[in-house]
Amino acid sequence: MPALIIIDMQRGISEPSAGRRNNPGAERNIAALLNAWRHAAAVVVHVRHMSRTPGSPFWPGQAGVEFQDALAPLAGEHVVEKNVPDALINTGLERWLQVRSIRQLVIVGVSTNNSVEATARTAGNLGFQAVVVSDATFAFDKTDYAGTKRTAQEVHDMALSNLDGEYAAIATMAEVLGDLEQALG
Repeated sequence: MPALIIIDMQRGISEPSAGRRNNPGAERNIAALLNAWRHAAAVVVHVRHMSRTPGSPFWPGQAGVEFQDALAPLAGEHVVEKNVPDALINTGLERWLQVRSIRQLVIVGVSTNNSVEATARTAGNLGFQAVVVSDATFAFDKTDYAGTKRTAQEVHDMALSNLDGEYAAIATMAEVLGDLEQALG
């Protein structure tokens, strides 16, 4: 059974200063996956970004660092704190998963081109079978290196393309829920 890895679904990501985003239904889809994992009594890992940059909405002690209420961990669900984009770097998460013989990961959260992509790349490099859920992740508008403004959807799509087949599989929430139902038999 794969572990559900929920990345950076904190209050600060909803602040207007974060910018324009895609996938407005992502939180609803993440909540549906979370509820399905809980119903199956499967492993859930909540990842929280703790910024080292003063003024960041994820700076410790600010409201932005708290989990969104609808996606907050329950007692017994593992919480990982990170201060770089990658949830598998300097957090102990890799070892925690290995000790439990968990080799499959379903990754959701924000942002597709940053923490989700970084975590999925490392997961693939470490030999985990990772799935990134396309409609349970989202990105923000971003200007590319050449100075061209890219929409959040373009940024999201490119990040998924970077991962697909190389580091992770890409699936929709419906596909992942179908796989979960089949696994539960």
